[in-house]
Amino acid sequence: MDKKPPLNGRRALPLSNSNDEENEVPEMEAFGLIPRGFNPKDYLRVVDINMFKEPHEVNKQQHHTDKYYNPKLIVRRGQSFQIQIDFNRPYKPETDQFWLEYLIGRYPQQNKGTYIPILLSDVLKPGEWGAKITHKENNSIRLSVMSSATCIIGKFRLYVAVWTPFGILRTHRNSATDTYILFNPWCQQDAVYLDDEREREEYVLNDIGIVFHGNINEIKLRSWSYGQFEENILDACLFLMDKAELELSGRGNPIKICRVASAVINSRDDNGVIAGSWDNTYTYGVPPSAWTGSVDILLEYYSSKQPVRYGQCWVFAGVFNTFLRCLGIPARLITNYSSAHDNNANLQLDFFLDDEGKVDTKLTKDSVWNYHCWNEAWMTRPDLPVGFGGWQVVDGTPQETSDGMYRCGPASVQAIKHGHVCFQFDAPFVYAEVNSDIVYLRRANNGTQVIESVDTTHVGQLIVTKEVGRDGMMEITEEYKFQEGSEEERLALETAVMYGVKKQTVQDTSYQPQTDVEMEFQVQKAVLGSDFKVTITFMNKSHNNYTATTYLSGNIVFYTGVTKNEFKKHSFSAKLKPYSSSTFDVVIKSSEYLSDLLDQASLHFFVTARINETGKILAIQKATVLEIPALRIKTKGEMVAGKEMSVTVEFTNPLKQTLENVTLRLEGPGVLRTMKKEFRQIPANSTLIWEVKCIPSRPGLRKLIASLNCNALRHVYGELNVQIQKP
Repeated sequence: MDKKPPLNGRRALPLSNSNDEENEVPEMEAFGLIPRGFNPKDYLRVVDINMFKEPHEVNKQQHHTDKYYNPKLIVRRGQSFQIQIDFNRPYKPETDQFWLEYLIGRYPQQNKGTYIPILLSDVLKPGEWGAKITHKENNSIRLSVMSSATCIIGKFRLYVAVWTPFGILRTHRNSATDTYILFNPWCQQDAVYLDDEREREEYVLNDIGIVFHGNINEIKLRSWSYGQFEENILDACLFLMDKAELELSGRGNPIKICRVASAVINSRDDNGVIAGSWDNTYTYGVPPSAWTGSVDILLEYYSSKQPVRYGQCWVFAGVFNTFLRCLGIPARLITNYSSAHDNNANLQLDFFLDDEGKVDTKLTKDSVWNYHCWNEAWMTRPDLPVGFGGWQVVDGTPQETSDGMYRCGPASVQAIKHGHVCFQFDAPFVYAEVNSDIVYLRRANNGTQVIESVDTTHVGQLIVTKEVGRDGMMEITEEYKFQEGSEEERLALETAVMYGVKKQTVQDTSYQPQTDVEMEFQVQKAVLGSDFKVTITFMNKSHNNYTATTYLSGNIVFYTGVTKNEFKKHSFSAKLKPYSSSTFDVVIKSSEYLSDLLDQASLHFFVTARINETGKILAIQKATVLEIPALRIKTKGEMVAGKEMSVTVEFTNPLKQTLENVTLRLEGPGVLRTMKKEFRQIPANSTLIWEVKCIPSRPGLRKLIASLNCNALRHVYGELNVQIQKP
């Protein structure tokens, strides 16, 4: 007997937060009274559905899911997959009408994305739900099904529904047609899109990794088996989201998934996967150092539903990494040597000394770990300003509570580097882990605290992860912080203090910003391939002479706001005369940004300045996009269905270099099949012309789309609407 959920005056339907529960779906949904002569067998009936779900078959091959030890169909979102439906007779599109239904959870609703009806259409839109017939033979049809690039991650149930005049006939519940849908780092529209195939191989498909431990003077390493493709691991990972009670409609969002997973990986406050123990007594459990991988831990938790004993930071991080890679979120395990555990997130570790100069352990709450492991997950951050997507810190080790639970992240690595710790989630805590100053304090006789000394270089000396494609160590300290002791590093710290210390209400630490100097900067509009300048302006509105130590950082970012790398660093000292404004130009040469430029030619600038006389910080940031020249598409002659017409594509190379191995693509549904052409070279400033003959098949308003691709230049597009006349 199914127990009915308690009624709740606020919502008509209970929360839907279990992928495991199902609802009853009627096989015959009548529209009204059914006449006596009605026989469902007279109508189109589904005899069989072939999911092409074997590892060697098309779906798992194309979706990079052939390694999963799981008999069901597993696909990645935003990419089409094939299924075949066998009917009891040939399908007649004129009279027969059927559609697909994907359902997840117990209370499927269309507006929540948990009930997805898919009607047939002639053309699939990339990244949107749809289905089209690709092949008909005898009683069978082949469908290409496209899932949404933002759809829920989980296990869906599939039904085929057939319309009859008296009601809808559905296939019966058949678990063999269940379809798992995962994140898709190969799909540009997915929030976890990663543009480098070697990195996808490592961060999504590699099921073995390396954990660096020991300490800064004695680095040790060990292998860890993630095992994300092993039997039942995918189901165990989906179960974790049920355990965390993440509502199904939120499971398409990697930010939400990471946040709830960082809580459920540890057993504090939610009976999560692993119980931590740091006291060297591991009664009734496995010592953390004994685990060699994640599989045993996840499978034990999946079957017992009780926390597995015991873990320490690398165990939490190893299991978290399995979870992320299994669902398709690119992830890597990070080790931070000399990691600060800042109890009150004031960006300094307060070590209290007694009269003899020894640390007073009763008063001192902060600590430095020899090393600490956490994870980075790769995703866009549409909830933050541009520039903060890319690697995000997530940490499943229970250290401090965040919004009332033991969890941490996702926090943008780029925001941590530049000290912009105001952006969610938990950036001040992570910033402190890699950057805190150690402050030694002594209680004076009158009760005040006297700062005895400050150590600014001890914490976060080295941050590492496994190399891509090899087993070596890759240092990524520079992703988190500027060179120790450099101007930029102090600027970033003071920026962080400006944002982080706001939380403190104590009067004497309250922060007074510099109000009598203003800073602004402008980026000159520029076409890709040309030099341009950034102009920084200071307005000194006081009667003081000031000098400002200024740092400009230019970063190449993905169109989603994810930083790829820094291409420009420029520091200078600015003299600011009283009551006057001063401008400073920084020239950005095309040679500085071209080699690393990404698809959409977006650049992102940070400018940070410290007024040396007052120690106050000014910080601003801006994103800019270089203009990419477009392709021009033209048509010649009349455009009539069934008659030959001519299409030309033109492009002028804007760069000061020859473009090599250029691929042009042209497509237009109903007008022409996708055509490709390779050009060996397009010299600088020269124009390429490609003419194509085609016979449009369908009348009406159609779109021609062209793209050009080569290593030096991407995201060059052109499109043209064409009206095809009836013959």
